[in-house]
Amino acid sequence: MISPADVKQITTVILDIDGVLTDGRVGYGAGSDEEIKFFFVRDGLGLSLLRQVGLKVGALSGRKSGANARRARELSFDFLYEDCQSKLEGFQRLLADLQVTPEQCLYVGDDLLDLPVMRRVGIAVAVGDAVAEARAVAHWQLSTPGGRGAVREMAERLLKARGQWELVLQKYE
Repeated sequence: MISPADVKQITTVILDIDGVLTDGRVGYGAGSDEEIKFFFVRDGLGLSLLRQVGLKVGALSGRKSGANARRARELSFDFLYEDCQSKLEGFQRLLADLQVTPEQCLYVGDDLLDLPVMRRVGIAVAVGDAVAEARAVAHWQLSTPGGRGAVREMAERLLKARGQWELVLQKYE
């Protein structure tokens, strides 16, 4: 069970990309070797809201992609770790680089590669269509599937749990 104190100590939100920020599909074609990925706009606003209250936001991905890097730039990610064949090694590097503890991190995942990190963070979150093993270790299980608003759902839940939802809404009044 996540306590209010657990929620308050979160300083860093880490996302998987494929299956969390996207629906997990990768497209090729149209005469290009570049990947085509689709990102949900409301997820981007959710991440912007987290950054407005001072949280660091970024991604830890097993794949390297120009689409990942472009979206990270568009959303002003604080960090992007790609090509992490071992997510745990990438996570340990992230902790050292950002000088944060595992308990200060919230991680959103969907698949088996995410389990080592999900087991170590302060708050582990599984998207609505995550594999059973990810849902089993998650503190929070979202109802929305990856790439379709799950990140927005997580952002709103975190902000409400921290008592900051009304604060971010003021900008839109």
